[in-house]
Amino acid sequence: MYAAVRRYEGVTDPEEAGRRVAEGFVPLLRQVSGFVAYYWIDAGDGVMVSTSVFEEEAGAEESVRRAADFVRDNLASLLPNPPQVTAGHVVATG
Repeated sequence: MYAAVRRYEGVTDPEEAGRRVAEGFVPLLRQVSGFVAYYWIDAGDGVMVSTSVFEEEAGAEESVRRAADFVRDNLASLLPNPPQVTAGHVVATG
């Protein structure tokens, strides 16, 4: 399995961002081959973190591309700063 984690800082409206992600972005991710799971986390203080999990590396890479496009087209005013992106092979689960 592979995962991609994106950390967004300076989020202006976490509740609205969550709504848009749930209604618009999650359905897009479910279409990516090898989709396993997705989590959108409100870490407080204007920080939100997403985690996408896929069976293959290509799915995780595609999730990063789709996230960038979705943020640009639908969330730019709510997520004004580029995310910190970390991706890699999942080596342990629980």
